[in-house]
Amino acid sequence: MSTKIAVIADVHGNSAALLAVLNEIDKNPEINHIYCVGDMVGIGYETNEVLEILFSRNDISFVMGNHEEEIIAILEGKESVSQSGEKIHHEWLADRLDKKFIPHIIALPKELIVEYEGKKLLFTHYHLDAEKQFMAIDTEPSAKKLHDIYRNSPCDLISFGHHHPIHYFSAEGRIYVNPGSLGCYDKPFARYATISITTEDLKVELEEVPYNNQDFLAGYERLAVPEKDLILNIFHGNQHHDLKKKSLTECNLL
Repeated sequence: MSTKIAVIADVHGNSAALLAVLNEIDKNPEINHIYCVGDMVGIGYETNEVLEILFSRNDISFVMGNHEEEIIAILEGKESVSQSGEKIHHEWLADRLDKKFIPHIIALPKELIVEYEGKKLLFTHYHLDAEKQFMAIDTEPSAKKLHDIYRNSPCDLISFGHHHPIHYFSAEGRIYVNPGSLGCYDKPFARYATISITTEDLKVELEEVPYNNQDFLAGYERLAVPEKDLILNIFHGNQHHDLKKKSLTECNLL
C-alpha cells in the first residue's frame, strides 16, 4: 500500500500561482489529498480569490499562518504584532476580505497530525513554542536545530512554511520539509511538494510549475497596494522592473 499527498505553503494572495499548482496536482491521479500549511493571504492582494479557490475544494486540509492570524486580530480589534507599514498593509487586506471567510479562518488549527501507512506527519505553518506561538524565523536552519525543536515528537515527517526558501533535512530518522513559498518567488514559478508514503519509507519530491505572473505583478501598481515597492523588491525579486523594460523595448520595436 502507498499514499501520495501534496503540500503547498505561503500562497500569499497569488491566485495565478495557486491555480498553476492545483492544475498540475489535479493531473496526477495518485495524489490523494493536499495540505496547505498557512499564509494563504497577505503580501499578495488576491485574498478573496485565493480563499474562494481553496475553501471551495474538499480535498485540502489547512493550518493557520501568521498572516491569517494577524488579519483576524485586526478584524476582532485585538492587539496585533504588525507594525507601521506592515500593519497598514494588513488593515488594507482586512478591509477587502469577504467576511464569509472569517469563520473558516478562525477555525483553522495551528498544527495538524495525520497518519498514513503507519507513518505520522505533522503540518504546521512554522515551529511553535510552549505557548503555541510561532517562533522567530531561523534564516540558517539545520537538521540539528530542527531535531532539537522536535526531539520529542512522535512524527516521522514535519512539514512547514513561513520561511520562503525551500528546506529539506533529515535527522534521526525524521524528515523536515518546507516546499518553499508557492506565491512569492523571484522567478515566474510556483512551488509545492509531493510526499509518497509507504510502510517502509517516505519520499519527498520538490516541484515547481511555470506560470505567467505579469498581470499579478502589475496589479500591485494598479491597486496601489500598501508597501507595494517593498513587497515587489523583497518577495518577487523586482521582476516588475524587468517587465517594464520588456514593455518599453517592445514599444520601441513597433
